[in-house]
Amino acid sequence: MPLRNQPGRAVAYMLSQAFLLTSMDGFVKWMATGHAGSTTYTVGQIAFVRYSIGLCMMLAFSAGSGHGLASLRTRRLGGHLIRSCCNLFTMISFYLALKLIPLPNAICLGLASPIFVTILSIPMLKEHVGIRRWTAVAIGFVGIILIAQPSADGLNLETLLALFTDPAAAGPQWGTILALLSAISWAATQVSSRQLSTSEPSHRILFYYSLVVVVVLGAAMPFYWITPNGHDLLMFGAIGLMGTAGQFCLNQAFRYGEASLVAPLDYTSLLWATLMGWLLWGDILTPPMILGCAIVVASCIYINQRGARKKAAQAQH
Repeated sequence: MPLRNQPGRAVAYMLSQAFLLTSMDGFVKWMATGHAGSTTYTVGQIAFVRYSIGLCMMLAFSAGSGHGLASLRTRRLGGHLIRSCCNLFTMISFYLALKLIPLPNAICLGLASPIFVTILSIPMLKEHVGIRRWTAVAIGFVGIILIAQPSADGLNLETLLALFTDPAAAGPQWGTILALLSAISWAATQVSSRQLSTSEPSHRILFYYSLVVVVVLGAAMPFYWITPNGHDLLMFGAIGLMGTAGQFCLNQAFRYGEASLVAPLDYTSLLWATLMGWLLWGDILTPPMILGCAIVVASCIYINQRGARKKAAQAQH
C-alpha cells in the first residue's frame, strides 16, 4: 500500500493516537495496580485480552474489506515476526513500568525512543550520525537522568526477582529501567521495520502483531487467568478498543504524512499523561522532572528534524 502526502489527515491521526494510547496506558495502570480497590490483574492477562480484542477487530475489518481475509496474506512474514517480537517486549516491559512509576514519567521515558533510534541506526542501518545529532543525544540523556533521578537504592537481586513474583514490590528504580528498556526495544522495532508500511496495510500489520501476542501470552493464561467482573470487562473492552484504534491511527499517520511532521505531535501524550496522573493518582511532576521532560522532548524533536533534513538533502543529490 503506497505512502501518501495528506498532511491534514496525518496530523489528525497522530493527535488521535496520542490521546487514545495514553488513555489506554492509564487504564492499564489502573487494572495492573488494583487502583481504588479494584481487582489486580497481571500485565500478561491485560495484554492478552487487549490483543484478543484487537485480533477480532482486524479479522472483522478484513472480512468487511473488498478483498476479505485474503487481504491478510503477506510475503513479508519475517518482517512481521521481528516487529511483533520487539513490540511484545516493548509492551510487557512498559506495562510493568506502569505498575512502578507515575504515568507521566513512564510516558516521557517511553517517548525518548528517537534518542535510541539514532544510536541503533549506526550498526543496524549503517547510517552516519553527525556531531549535531550526537550532541542532541547527549543532551537527551541529561533529560533522562533528571526524570529518572537514579540511585543505587533498591537495585539488588531481591528486588530484581520481585519483578517476576510481585512487580509492585520491585521499586521505582526498576520501573525506570523497564521504561528505558521499553524505549530501546521500540527504537529497535522502528529501525528494523522502517519500511514495512510501504507494502503492508495497517490492518495487516496489526493482525500479525495481535496474533503473535495472543499465541505467546495465551500459553500462560491457564496459570494466571482471573475471571473479570462486569465492570472490569468494560475496562478490558475499553483497553482493547483504544489500543487497536490508537495503533491504527499511528500507522495511518506515518502513511499520510512525513515523519518530520507527525513525530513531534506524539509528545502531546505528555499533556494527557500529566492530566490523568494528577486526576487519578495525584501524581505531580517535580521541577527537575519537568525540566527533564522538556529536555528530552526538545532533543528528540531536533533529532527527528535533523534526520529529515539530512534525508531530503541526500534525495536531492
